[in-house]
Amino acid sequence: MSTIADLRREYASRALGEDQADADPIRQFAEWFEEAANAQILDVNAMTLATTTPDGDPDARIVLLKGFDDDGFVFFTNYESAKGRELEMTPRACLLFFWVELERQVRITGSVTKVSKAESDEYFHSRPVESQIGAWASAQSTIVADRAQLEARYAAMAAQYAGQVVPLPAFWGGYRVAPEKVEFWQGRPSRLHDRLLYTRAAGGWTRSRLSP
Repeated sequence: MSTIADLRREYASRALGEDQADADPIRQFAEWFEEAANAQILDVNAMTLATTTPDGDPDARIVLLKGFDDDGFVFFTNYESAKGRELEMTPRACLLFFWVELERQVRITGSVTKVSKAESDEYFHSRPVESQIGAWASAQSTIVADRAQLEARYAAMAAQYAGQVVPLPAFWGGYRVAPEKVEFWQGRPSRLHDRLLYTRAAGGWTRSRLSP
């Protein structure tokens, strides 16, 4: 009978050389993201968001990327949630994408700021109405007595906003992670993986190869 320690496989489908990678990590991310989307990877925009608690403990969960450009990577959430409180105390985060089908990871580290209210409002009202009401109904990360209480709260909010435009909650909106370091990881045979690290410097980005 095999054990967890016996679980392994060889990575051999692709490579990532300096001559193949873009000099700009945002363009390189866009290329990899498009390839992952074209490969029809489920939840291609899912990413691990790692933050720090007030006690200094690491904390992580999966959130969804909703946009990116030269300014950073954007996701939306309840500002009063655990991650929102953590980001208020320590406005830095790490994002991790893992596209196992392509044997690729991307790790992004940087400072975090809230997006504008206008940007939050635009995205909030692009969501299904049911999700908009859900944002009002859930005091995210707080203890709830049972499922029935949550559903009752949802029903009350649905009745309150029936036939109306659901307003953007003051406690809900987006964050932008401004990248300072971006690492691209490509699985390779014999665990000699390709790792290219981009570090923001004055006037642009520097790139280094890391040992696997």
